Amino acid sequence: MTALHRPPGATAPPAKRPARWWTLLGRDRFALVAAVLLALVLLTALLGPLLIGDRAVRQDLGASLRPPSLDHGVFGLLGTDVLGRSMLARLIEAAGTTLSVAVPAVLCSLVIGSAVGMWAGYHGGLRENIAMRVADVILSFPSLLLAVVVLYVFAPSVANLVLILALARIPIYLRTARAEAAELRSRLFVDAARTFGARSWPTIYRHILPITLPTLLTVATLDFCFVMLTESSLSFLGIGIQPPEVSWGLMVAQGRQYLQTAWWIAVLPGVAIVVTTVSATVLAAWARLATDPAQRWRLTTPRSAAARAETPSAAARTGTRSDGSRANEEGTSA
Repeated sequence: MTALHRPPGATAPPAKRPARWWTLLGRDRFALVAAVLLALVLLTALLGPLLIGDRAVRQDLGASLRPPSLDHGVFGLLGTDVLGRSMLARLIEAAGTTLSVAVPAVLCSLVIGSAVGMWAGYHGGLRENIAMRVADVILSFPSLLLAVVVLYVFAPSVANLVLILALARIPIYLRTARAEAAELRSRLFVDAARTFGARSWPTIYRHILPITLPTLLTVATLDFCFVMLTESSLSFLGIGIQPPEVSWGLMVAQGRQYLQTAWWIAVLPGVAIVVTTVSATVLAAWARLATDPAQRWRLTTPRSAAARAETPSAAARTGTRSDGSRANEEGTSA
């Protein structure tokens, strides 16, 4: 019932509230599975070391290269390595090490790059040019090659890994935030805040950051995959995480010589890397739709209806062709 046909004294129907994020997540089965897997990996990294004790480093040469089975308890479920250490315990321990590198590196680069990018994009001019030239200089060096050179000069450690990976990924967020801020600084609400005497940082924090944040978080989710793969590659090359610490990439490197006799030593940490990165990629794609008001309808509309909205129906295409062919026939006969 429209406002013209509503009887006098009748109240307007309440506005439909937008769907909550957990409701949108529940409607996308792939994103829900990805979120559950990432939550399990995070809980394993946080609580796992408290439950396994020293089983990740406990050696038993009598149980060397034992295949995965249920005959030797829970910690023998995924087999053992060449020193008889439980693969399940080592995977749990390695999850914490891998995430302790990837998560701080992504957070540091996200905060620093976003702050500098929004500041440069908001002010423009010389500040924007200086920030972009610094980003170009960092991007001119491949991040993996830069990490290899730095870690060869300095001792490989978790702190050095986090520092070099964060430095190499700062330009990604700087360029993204600069582009968003440069487009938003001419908007009417930003001009109004500037007219009323608001300073630059309060304006950036209250007006530009809330609009830019969904895009930055999506980029950070995808960048998490890249940083984790880079750490695994460096550990595989021997210049990343060093024994007695363990990471998924280091486990793959240690098990590559046993691929024909004990495949589980290298394959299982590789599967963990693939599952985590694919889950983060799927969740990033969902987050991009969920945080964009112009694309959110794809998550609230049934898939069949969304497909019909995107693609013209077959009947409409057939009708168009039949009308066109009929017109051509009439014109030929005339």
